[in-house]
Amino acid sequence: MFPDLTRDDVFRLETRRLWLRWARQADAQALVRLAGEKAVAGMTARIPHPLDPPSVDSFILESRRANAEGRALVMAITPRRHPTQAIGIVSIEPGAEGGSAQLGYWLGTPHWGQGLATEAARAMIDAFFAYTAGNELFSSARVVNPASRRVLEKCGFASVGSGLQAFPARGGVFPVDRFRLDRRAWDSLKTWHAAGLVFERHERPECRVGA
Repeated sequence: MFPDLTRDDVFRLETRRLWLRWARQADAQALVRLAGEKAVAGMTARIPHPLDPPSVDSFILESRRANAEGRALVMAITPRRHPTQAIGIVSIEPGAEGGSAQLGYWLGTPHWGQGLATEAARAMIDAFFAYTAGNELFSSARVVNPASRRVLEKCGFASVGSGLQAFPARGGVFPVDRFRLDRRAWDSLKTWHAAGLVFERHERPECRVGA
């Protein structure tokens, strides 16, 4: 899916406040602490609660392998001023059975309410459309997670309905809202932003976790 450019762990994405980079073993302790919180893990399909260190070690190794093979792009979210401090994860990976590309993200609770999830997601979306030949990107959010839906909407995603989705780490299926962003819409949004024609609302801080 992703080209040689992203397949080396020196690859970075920089935004105004963030530095997105490959996860590494030194991040494990922070990831266990932040992703292991029930408020974070409970909104995701794959993060167990409680979260144990071996699970995070396996996640880091697999994310690096997927990045190196170009199957996915999984990046640690870090503050630009403190790039060694992981505060969340943002990823674009193939869907079930090699399906359409899926955007996912989570952010530790101390960093909610600052627009950081939206900033990280936009950087990854730009990378996906700039560096791959993909024409569409999907994501979903649990219906009980309105803040995650707002992140997707602020990134230009359009609702494509609701349905049930398997959440293996939660032990069942849960209702989700589904979203889609295509290349044409992304191109338009980039043009509008450049022209200063897109204005964001300031939303009430809530849970910033994607499924």
